[in-house]
Amino acid sequence: MSYLSHSIEDRKILLNAIGVSSIEELLTSIPEDLRLKRSLNLPDGVSEAELRKEFAAMGAANKTGLVNFMGGGASEHYIPAALNTIASRSEFVTAYTPYQPEVSQGTLQVIYEFQSMICELTGMEAANASLYDGGSATAEAAMLAAAATRRNKIVVSKAVNPRYREVLKTTTRGLGFQIVEVDIKNGITDVEKLAAAVDNCTAAVIIAEPNFLGYLEPVDDVVKMAKAVGVLVSVSVDPLSLSVLKPPGEWGADIVTGEGQPLGIPLSFGGPYLGFFAVKNPLIRRMPGRVAGATTDAKGRKGYVLTLQTREQHIRREKATSNICTNQALCALRATIYLALLGKEGFQSSGDLCLQKSHYLADRLQGITGVSLVSSQPFVREFAVQTNRPGAEIATRLGDAGYLVGPILDGLEVGVKHGVLLSVSELRTKAEMDGLAQAFGNAIT
Repeated sequence: MSYLSHSIEDRKILLNAIGVSSIEELLTSIPEDLRLKRSLNLPDGVSEAELRKEFAAMGAANKTGLVNFMGGGASEHYIPAALNTIASRSEFVTAYTPYQPEVSQGTLQVIYEFQSMICELTGMEAANASLYDGGSATAEAAMLAAAATRRNKIVVSKAVNPRYREVLKTTTRGLGFQIVEVDIKNGITDVEKLAAAVDNCTAAVIIAEPNFLGYLEPVDDVVKMAKAVGVLVSVSVDPLSLSVLKPPGEWGADIVTGEGQPLGIPLSFGGPYLGFFAVKNPLIRRMPGRVAGATTDAKGRKGYVLTLQTREQHIRREKATSNICTNQALCALRATIYLALLGKEGFQSSGDLCLQKSHYLADRLQGITGVSLVSSQPFVREFAVQTNRPGAEIATRLGDAGYLVGPILDGLEVGVKHGVLLSVSELRTKAEMDGLAQAFGNAIT
């Protein structure tokens, strides 16, 4: 029960019990210059019915029914109808925290299956139970690399998602890290500048594959350069692209991270999302978060437990390898069910459709005066276009025509003066893509 829910007399008793006469006196420890000296700018209270009407009026101002071509870390994809039903089963929704395996076998098995699927997708040897999102996973990769190499310099390409780079800077602020960002050239990382930025103080090189603009990076050149000087390679990947691309574990990545939202998680006004994190075996002990393993009990029966790490490993500040000791269990469950329902052939088919449809749309757009691809490099399902008008203006006009595009690339330091990012999922039809191309032509004139 809160303080405000008590009567005035009860409040006096509570305050007297702790030796103060008023709430104001209780707050005197807050410095004077940090206290608010005006009333809060809040409207008068209204009834629940009035508030509902006000919210309904605000909601009516939203544009609905837009055809979604937006990407940049979150995108719309097919979600099998069975997924919601399975993910809502009580043994998943109400299962207790897996620190007590005797009452958490369902949760632990899901985590184990999720880890196994992430390893199979990425070609890596170990994965954790998930992290918060793709951005936090990128930051955790940098901290793992610094701990493993005892170096504090991180070289990151500007072709990595700008939001992820901001999370990286914020998370490592105060830890003595040196974050060096490398420019983009022709839609991909400038490998020469990347090599020039790497030295014997560098812990890791961080790239994205495909990168934020949707284009494929020269990963073989990056890995060769990094390995020559003992630097770890961390890559942020789009999980759907792994249906058609060689997994990063096969081309030499040491750490693989990414955003799992395309794997059966609906767009939900900014989250929740799902970060995945995988490593090669030498780094497994430094991996953040939980790790579930399979074992057998005294009677030889198969079971699942948390293994390799303790929670205290992450909450003892002076010895912590990470401050994350939890995971996005429900989102990881959805990703696991999604991958199981689609299976290998269904997953590959989804990726093939994205690949074919994105190239169809790109071909249509290139025929429009004032629109061009940012790069001639290969892409899988997202690609960036530069325009002869500001990206925000183009996005607004397309929105008025019924199409959602973005993010807007203007001002993001990704080598594009004016432009937008486009993501083409397996859900988009030829009519929708033709309609967007026509709307682009109208918006650009």
